[in-house]
Amino acid sequence: MTKTATFAVMHFAVAFGVAWALTGDVVVGGAVALVEPLVNTVAFFFHEKAWQRIETRRRPGIPGAGVVAA
Repeated sequence: MTKTATFAVMHFAVAFGVAWALTGDVVVGGAVALVEPLVNTVAFFFHEKAWQRIETRRRPGIPGAGVVAA
């Protein structure tokens, strides 16, 4: 859990730093640092779902495995 927490703090700091450096605005930097990880988390959820489907299709011995629908 400590590793996850420190990664979250690092992610927040990087997002804040980049947004602040690009805009020069602390408020924009803070907003981006709060919103970006939330959006990234939702995107990651759908990314994982897509990869689960791909991996399921690639498993040998499963009917339809390796067949990609056009």
